[in-house]
Parts: sequence; structure tokens; C-alpha cells
Amino acid sequence: MASVLMIEDDVHIRELAVRALAAAGYAARSQSMGMPGLQSVIDDQPELVVLDLGLPDVDGEDLLRMIRAVSTVPVIVATARDDETDVIRLLNAGADDYVVKPYSAAHLEARVRALLRRAEAAGPDQVIEIGRLRIDVRSRQVRLDGSEVELNRKEFDLLAHLAGNQGVVVTRAELYAQVWREPYGGADKTIDVHLSWLRRKLGESAAEPRYLHTVRGVGIRLVDPEA
Repeated sequence: MASVLMIEDDVHIRELAVRALAAAGYAARSQSMGMPGLQSVIDDQPELVVLDLGLPDVDGEDLLRMIRAVSTVPVIVATARDDETDVIRLLNAGADDYVVKPYSAAHLEARVRALLRRAEAAGPDQVIEIGRLRIDVRSRQVRLDGSEVELNRKEFDLLAHLAGNQGVVVTRAELYAQVWREPYGGADKTIDVHLSWLRRKLGESAAEPRYLHTVRGVGIRLVDPEA
């Protein structure tokens, strides 16, 4: 049972989210203030943190940097700001993912599940299998229907990141920060080109997708075509 710490000062949001996460099988606990939340990260060592940026005692972005100074725990930031530049800055500051307020409990649980799966995928022996697609993270090898798929470095990084978020829409802002690790600026065409190459190697196209589905105006989702 994975442990999740929620640092959120809004009692209504906090209680709803904790109940939803507990119902989904997580050991969920919460803190209403930033500094007690930081202490809980140190003392309790949760496997994931959901961090609200609008805390009463400390700026959430500053708290994110404090958490990063003492822990590598995956962090989802909850923000009312959906400007792409702001999102990229948060990801570069150490966030692993984000949700924009207001969000549903189901959406939060999906992001928690995806991020925990991604964190597990970072393990040295992890193999991700989705349908007939097999991704060996350690050896950076990909097989489709048993046959090896030759990918360049960025194609593999892109596929592995999407696979680690199976079923969840990954935004372009996240791909900029987590795969390309570049500030915003002219990366749209780069992402589109790499997606086109990746689709071709997986035997699909944007018009007839199997694994890689574009959600127009939002991002990309990797799914099991047999599910």
C-alpha cells in the first residue's frame, strides 16, 4: 500500500482527496500547513506528495525547493495557474507532475497512480508491458509483437515517459520539461516530429493510432489498444 501525503490548507479539498485516495487503496495522510508538511516528509517518508502552492505559512514553490533539498519523493503540485510558462517553471523547480484547480478526486487519483507507476519504472530492473509493447527501462530496449523496435535516444525517452503515465494525458509542457528538459520555445515541431517517427516505428499513424493518441489542445496519451 503506497503512502501519500497531501499538503493542502483547504479543509474541503483535503478531506475529499484523502478519502478518495484511501478508497483507492493508498495510505493517505494530510497536513494543512507547509512547514509541518515538510517535517512529515522527513519523518514519515511518504512515497508521494501532493503539494498545494497556496499555503498560508510558506510559498508552495519555496516549499517545493525545500522538499527537493531533503528528499527525492515524487511531488504533484496543485496549482490554480495553468499558464504554460508557470507550469514549466514548477517542473524545473522539482515537481514531477501537476494538477490544475479545481480538479476532481478521480483525476487526482489517476495522476497519483501514474506517477507512482513512473517512479517504479525508474527502478533498475523495471520492464513496462502495455499490450504487445514491451519496454525495458534498464537496457533501453523496446519490443513490439516480439520484434525489436530500434529507437533513438529521444524517441525512447518520449515513449518511456508516456508509458510511465499509461492512460493519462501528458501535456506538452510536461514533455518539454521532463523529456527535452528545455525551457519553452519552439519545441512544438520537435515533439510533433518525434511523435511522427515513433508512431511510424510502432506501425501506426496519427490518423489511425493504436498506442499513441493525441488529445487535441491538451497532449498525448499512451493506451493499451487491446484493453
